[in-house]
Amino acid sequence: MICNEYPIRVEGSTDRAKLTTYLISHSEEIGIEERPIIIICPGGGYCFVSDREAEMFALQWNAYGYHAAVLRYSVEPAVYPTALLELATVVKMMKENAKEWHIAPDKILVEGSSAGGHLAASYGMFWKKPFLAEKFGVDSEMLRPAGMILNYPVISSGPYAHEDSFRKLLADNYDAMKEEMSLENQVSADTPPAFIWHTNEDDLVPAENSLLLALAMRKQKIPVELHLYAKGPHGIGLADERTMGMDGYGVVPECQSWMTLANTWMKNVIL
Repeated sequence: MICNEYPIRVEGSTDRAKLTTYLISHSEEIGIEERPIIIICPGGGYCFVSDREAEMFALQWNAYGYHAAVLRYSVEPAVYPTALLELATVVKMMKENAKEWHIAPDKILVEGSSAGGHLAASYGMFWKKPFLAEKFGVDSEMLRPAGMILNYPVISSGPYAHEDSFRKLLADNYDAMKEEMSLENQVSADTPPAFIWHTNEDDLVPAENSLLLALAMRKQKIPVELHLYAKGPHGIGLADERTMGMDGYGVVPECQSWMTLANTWMKNVIL
């Protein structure tokens, strides 16, 4: 395992913004030359970055045979598009180092939980926007993600919004930009395939966020897999003891299958 930390800095980044890599060591004894990588964006309402949706996710992806990396992106007082630019920086970094790190450059995925799901989905919608390519001096294809894995994501700024996430992200630009950042309205032919899961009992970020995005993707004929679990509150991570809160919060046996399902989706759609 190759674990390294890299500071991530763009205009507006906070001092805590960093990337931690969890790269499976290359071996001449194993017949795998390059592996997909999942870039993980934990949740936290754009006001913090949750440990419960970070390292344990990466280690589980490693167990499935994938590289992983955790982006601790900038949150308040940083505002849009700082975190988006940081995520673009990481995707570019992975492609530039793909040969050395044995990464499959066409199999780089973004994953996010809750507000981190909004960041990952934002990247899925906006990766081809000219301002990103211009910012980094590259062709847009350099920034293309292969897919999105979205765990109980914040998506809509409409009636089902988690309003506080949008206010933290946009600050003084909230009124002017909240419609643009309602991502069910930003799906296009360039949006990558997605695996999405949510719970019916989520009363913080309603499941309609995921439903609206899945419907928008279907309209564009983009592959999407959606799982809506009957049980479970918001922010349950892996839904087992490995990511439970100090008070035992987040253990929901009914939802523990989600990463197995996501792995199957990876094999069917991405690999």
